[in-house]
Amino acid sequence: MRRQLTLLLLVPVALLAIVAAGCGGSSDSSSSGDVPSDAVAEVGNQDITKDQFNHLLDQAKRSYATQHKPFPKEGTSQFEQLKQQAMQFLVQRAEFQQKGDDLGIKISDGQIDARLKQIKQQYFKGDESKYQAQLKQQGLTETQVKADIRAQLLSEAIYKNVTKGATVSDSDVRKYYDQHKSQYETGESRDVRHILIACGSQSPTTSTGSTKKPKSCSEAKTEAQNLYNQIKGGASFATLAKKNSDDPGSASQGGKYTATKGTTVAEYDQKAFSLQKGQLSTPFQTKLGYFILQPLSDVHPKKTTPYSQVKESIRQQLLQQKKNQVMTKWVADTKKSFDVSYQVGYAPSTQTQ
Repeated sequence: MRRQLTLLLLVPVALLAIVAAGCGGSSDSSSSGDVPSDAVAEVGNQDITKDQFNHLLDQAKRSYATQHKPFPKEGTSQFEQLKQQAMQFLVQRAEFQQKGDDLGIKISDGQIDARLKQIKQQYFKGDESKYQAQLKQQGLTETQVKADIRAQLLSEAIYKNVTKGATVSDSDVRKYYDQHKSQYETGESRDVRHILIACGSQSPTTSTGSTKKPKSCSEAKTEAQNLYNQIKGGASFATLAKKNSDDPGSASQGGKYTATKGTTVAEYDQKAFSLQKGQLSTPFQTKLGYFILQPLSDVHPKKTTPYSQVKESIRQQLLQQKKNQVMTKWVADTKKSFDVSYQVGYAPSTQTQ
């Protein structure tokens, strides 16, 4: 099925992902009869019109319909929650627009056109007719799409501007590595080969992906014992594994598998790390079924990925966390700096103080 793009959600998702922790109404807010009759709120020097608010709800309805979900009925808590989310988004977008001006951020028509071209290529492979069909399906105009793209580009530019001073020191990176060293460790491992005969509730799958008829555990035990006898008699382990094993991942490799201590079922773990190299186990039962196992190597010791190999990935992880913290604080401070008045009946029922 061709992946479709819900164009209107492009901006809310991107914007709210950046400032998720800052959602909620502004600190200085009230319901007022002074808000123009064609508006639902005043944010600083900017009105949020009823058309903008209704458009957002209409897009939500279309999204619900696309997902074959019933749209919440007016008066229900779900509908009120949806109204609040729409209002919070529009208020925050208005705040961002005004703060963008204060920061001297300008979004050009060329930037918008370039992003729209990228969207068309990514989601519609450059097919203009498919793009226009999607607009029609969602009840959108090109003007509305470009307005949403402008808001998205603005939020990205603000994020970049606000977080540009965030840094992570070498000592912070090293401290994280030392405190989370277990994340960079791999347990003891061993190269083995095995044959699994699944039973009970386990549905055996062949290497080609087809499902075989489940066996009882007594049947599986008998089959595993027969295979064990064949191997002891000189038959090829690899040939029997490819033909009979119910573990498709290893069967195609002649049963070869790298076992890591602590990541397999207990019975398997015990056999894999206690047998001598080359020693063939008798069939043993696990919750997966009956195994025949043979170690092919000595036990490889536990390994820790060196700091030098992961320090840059840790730095990027910590830097992203720090940027998000900076942005969250900036959003909270921004909300406190705006006076927001709501048309009667449109104010969110709870406000972040």
